[in-house]
Amino acid sequence: MSAMDGVLLIDKPAGITSHDVVDQVRHILRVRRVGHTGTLDPFATGLLVILVGRATRLAQFLSGLEKDYEAVIRLGYATDTGDSTGERIENEALNTIGPWTEDQIETAMSALRGNIEQVPPMYSAKKQGGRKLYELARQGLEVERPPVQVCIHRFEPILTSGELLKDNGDGTYDLTADVSCSTGTYVRTLAEDFGKRLNVGAHVVELRRTRIGDLKIGQAQSLGQVKEAFGEEALGRILVRPDDVLGRLPKVELSDDELKKVRNGLDVAITAKTEWSDGAEVRMCDSSQNLIAVGIYNSARMTLHPAVVIAND
Repeated sequence: MSAMDGVLLIDKPAGITSHDVVDQVRHILRVRRVGHTGTLDPFATGLLVILVGRATRLAQFLSGLEKDYEAVIRLGYATDTGDSTGERIENEALNTIGPWTEDQIETAMSALRGNIEQVPPMYSAKKQGGRKLYELARQGLEVERPPVQVCIHRFEPILTSGELLKDNGDGTYDLTADVSCSTGTYVRTLAEDFGKRLNVGAHVVELRRTRIGDLKIGQAQSLGQVKEAFGEEALGRILVRPDDVLGRLPKVELSDDELKKVRNGLDVAITAKTEWSDGAEVRMCDSSQNLIAVGIYNSARMTLHPAVVIAND
C-alpha cells in the first residue's frame, strides 16, 4: 500500500455535509479515492470516519458499528425535520408545560431503551421507491414509512451545571442526553419519541457523535489540522493504519507463500485451532502487521477466503 492509504478520523464541524468533508479531504490530499462510513446531518458535529485510497474498500466493515452521541433535546415544540433547522410544528395534543420531575424523565427514557421500533423521519437519506425521503419531504409530500428495529443501549441524562433541565425562559427546556445505539438509529426520532412520552413536542438542537465502534472523538482531527499535516509532509502522524481501525476483528499473520495466495484472491488453510465462528471476519496481515486483506472464515473447510484485498503488491 502507498503512504496515502489509510483512515482519517475527522471532527466534523456544524454547517457542512459529510460529503462536503469528503470533497475537502480530496482537495487537501489531492487524491480521488476518498469515502466515509456513515453520514452526519449538516447541523451535527463530531466523529466522521474518512477512508483514503485503498482503505475505501473497508467501508463495509466499519459501517455497521455501534455509535455514541451527546444530544441536546429541546422540550416545548417539535419541528418538521426533528432538529433546529426545521420549521416549528404546533401540536395541541403535545402541549404539556414543564418542568418535569426526575422520575418522569427517567420513566420516559427507560421506555426507549433496548430494542425498539423507529419510523424513519421524512427528512432523511433513507430511500423509498428509489427516492430519498428528504427529496419527497422538500416537495411537501409525506409517505408511509415502515418502522425499523434499532437498539438503544444507553439513553441517560447528563447534568448541566448540576441541573437536569435547563430553563430557556421561553417555555422550553433543554435536556442533554448520552445516547449509545445501533447503526441506523435516528437520534432526532428518539428525541421526538421521548417528548411524546412526556406529552410535549421535542427536537434536537445540538448533536455530537463521540464514538464509532472502538474509534473515539478524542482521536479525531479538524480539517485544518489535516491541511496543516499534509503541508508539513507529516500526514503519517494523523493517518490511521487500516489494521488499527479493525482492531475488534481477530488477526492472522500470513507466511510469504500465503501472502502470494491472498494477493491473488486464493483461500488460505487455517491449521491451528481457533474459536472463530463460521463466516467470521478476520484480519489477514503480513509479518510487519500491515493489513493485506479481510478474510471470511469457512469452518467446514477451515479456510480463510480473502473477501477484500487492499494490498496487491
